[in-house]
Amino acid sequence: MLHALVTVAAEEGHSGGNPLLPAVYDITWSLVCFVIIAAVVWFYALPRIGAVLDKRSSAIEGNIAKADEAQRKAEAALEEYTAQLAAARKEAGEIRESAREDGRKIVLEAKETAAAEAARLTAAAHTQIEAERQTALVSLRAEVGTLAVDLAGNVIGETLSDDAKAQAVVDRFLADLEASEKAAQ
Repeated sequence: MLHALVTVAAEEGHSGGNPLLPAVYDITWSLVCFVIIAAVVWFYALPRIGAVLDKRSSAIEGNIAKADEAQRKAEAALEEYTAQLAAARKEAGEIRESAREDGRKIVLEAKETAAAEAARLTAAAHTQIEAERQTALVSLRAEVGTLAVDLAGNVIGETLSDDAKAQAVVDRFLADLEASEKAAQ
C-alpha cells in the first residue's frame, strides 16, 4: 500500500519531499502539545500519584505491622490456652484421684461401720440368747422341780409340801443330771 501511495504521488507530480514525513508545522505543534502534557504530568500528576502510592505503601506497612502484632498476640493466646488446658487437665486428674481416694475411704469406713454393727448385733444376740437360756433354764428347773416333787410324792405316797426341802431335792437332782452330762462329753 505504501508503494501505491508513493507511485500515485510521483505520478501527480508532487516533488515536495517524502510523503511519509509530516509537515514541519505538524511536528512543531505536536512538540508543543507534548511539552505541555509532559509538564502537567511531571508537575501535577506525578506528585499526586507519588503521594497516593506513599500513602498506600504506609497503609500496607501499617497493616503488615498490625498483622504481625495480631499474630504474636494469637500465638501468645494459644500458648496461654495450651498452658491453661494442661493445668485444667492436671487439676481434673487430681480431682478424679481425690474422688477415688475419698470413695475408697468411704467404702472402708462403711465396711468398718458394718463390721462394728454386725459385731454389736452379734454380741447383743448372744447376750439375749444367754438371757433367754438362763430364763428357760430357771423356768425348766422350776417345772422339773415341781414335776419331780409331784412324782416323788406319788412314788412315796406322801406330799412333799416343804418348799425348802423340795427345792434342795430338785437342786441335787439337777446337779447330778448336769454332772452326768459333763461326764458323758
